[in-house]
Amino acid sequence: MTADELRRKYIQFFEEHDHVQISGASLIPENDPTVLFTTAGMHPLVPYLLGQEHPAGNRLVDYQKCIRTGDIDDVGDFSHLTFFEMLGNWSLGDYFKEEAIKMSYEFLTSPRWLGIDPEKISITVFEGDEEVPPDRESAGVWESLGIPRERIHYLPRSDNWWGPAGATGPCGPDTEMFIDTGVPGTPGSRPGVSDGKYMEVWNDVFMEYNKKADGTYEKLQRKCVDTGMGIERTIAILQGKNSVYETEVFTPIIAKLEELIERRYGADEDSDRSIRIISDHVRTATFILGDEKGVKPSNVQQGYILRRLIRRAVRHGRKLGLSDPFLGHLAAVVVEIYREPYPVLVEKYNIIIDELHAEEERFLKTLQKGEQEFAKKLPDLLEKQDRTIPGEVAFRLYDTYGFPVEITEELAREHGLVVDREGFDKAFEEHQRRSKMDETSSFKGGLADHTELTTRLHTATHLLHQALRDVLGDHVAQKGSNITPQRLRFDFVHSDKMTSEQIEQVEGIVNEHIQRDLPVTVETMTFGEARESGAIALFGDRYDEIVKVYSIGDYSREVCGGPHVSSTGEIGEFKITKEQSSSQGVRRIRAVVK
Repeated sequence: MTADELRRKYIQFFEEHDHVQISGASLIPENDPTVLFTTAGMHPLVPYLLGQEHPAGNRLVDYQKCIRTGDIDDVGDFSHLTFFEMLGNWSLGDYFKEEAIKMSYEFLTSPRWLGIDPEKISITVFEGDEEVPPDRESAGVWESLGIPRERIHYLPRSDNWWGPAGATGPCGPDTEMFIDTGVPGTPGSRPGVSDGKYMEVWNDVFMEYNKKADGTYEKLQRKCVDTGMGIERTIAILQGKNSVYETEVFTPIIAKLEELIERRYGADEDSDRSIRIISDHVRTATFILGDEKGVKPSNVQQGYILRRLIRRAVRHGRKLGLSDPFLGHLAAVVVEIYREPYPVLVEKYNIIIDELHAEEERFLKTLQKGEQEFAKKLPDLLEKQDRTIPGEVAFRLYDTYGFPVEITEELAREHGLVVDREGFDKAFEEHQRRSKMDETSSFKGGLADHTELTTRLHTATHLLHQALRDVLGDHVAQKGSNITPQRLRFDFVHSDKMTSEQIEQVEGIVNEHIQRDLPVTVETMTFGEARESGAIALFGDRYDEIVKVYSIGDYSREVCGGPHVSSTGEIGEFKITKEQSSSQGVRRIRAVVK
């Protein structure tokens, strides 16, 4: 059974049991700052599970795209994924344990539906604790359906309990369904032990309690059911595959990758792991970029996760010998696989391909420099008895080359090393403190933060400054700036609020010169020579006698201490996010690059 067939059968089954199909939600949660992505099928339905009336009624069914990044470092084995699809059905105060379990059993075992041999099914239920008794009711229903007691396992809260969305609220036990894969397993193997013998396919959550502020539980009058079945894992079992990567949602991606690297999957485990990582990450990146509320790579929130996934995939592509951008070729395959259930991917095809290509181009330059520097340091690091990369070394790779610490950690693991993450975090905190200092406090033409994104933003201020002079007049002069990895802030002399047309014009000029990919060059000369050459000096009386003059093609020429990109094409898309007053006669612009 394919993923498309499973998706259709699931919806059909529950529609025949009086459920209404609802649309899956965006990967970007609405009004929920606690998570970056939709992490489960129930996530968008939390308000209705908490008591709101759903417009479609009290029996619902859908399929939902989900992302979980907590196990991102484990991706590369045979089962962990960052993106996955979840099938779910809900009862909002309607049926409860008995009917939910009976429907689950019917769908799993009936020849009309999945046709799984009941002898291969094992069950877990909540064993109870001091606060809540054991869930003997669920166990009893399973027994009545023919599941013997020896295949019904009582497990603790960590395995079979769904907690409230917050500190208080609806919660309850769950019952999970496992399939015996036929793998021998370890001595004493049981469902819930990750030894490959038992694979979980479905989870029925029974919200029958309310956790009160004092930590005690009371029975709810309105009880709900929330279930979830993972598509990728289930089809792997139904197809008799040992891995989700052997199913049709991955094999076309892997086949395209095999074509690009001219090597077969299965040749050696190290290469296979890289292939799995790339396949997972490009699938996830495609869905993020192609989401209804799609985000782009950036240094914050969802954009940071997206950038991390893309860059990790690119690094593993280099391990396989791919030196040019390649993710777009794989993303095209992903769109083709999912064009029927997710037509929005087809609509956003060009955005997906363009953003992947742009991010790959940016990172390939960073990656090459960072890997070369890591290779230089590696011999000395391998001689250290504690086999630890000091935090300040990892930070220098980040600070100087824009090399993500997660990739440094991954390189370290490949050589039997570890990164002193605490030391890195301390160095990073100090770096953040410095980056927040206004340049006007002790500016002498330089910038403390030399990371890739800050470098791009800093170069963009040169283009912004000249564009403001072009649009508003030569009276415009910089009065200060503050640049962090997230955004630039630029203060300049001008008395009037900029019109929306002027803002759009400035933004357009900057992006035009970015697209021209102008070279950025530097010359060293005296301050007097710099002024005579026509260079703009922002803080003339505070420069040293010998200064650097940066030219951006034939467009901009300024006295500055750096850092800068080598050409404007590296900057990315420039966007003004705000224009406001800073002080008397001074305006302030905030902007980002993507």
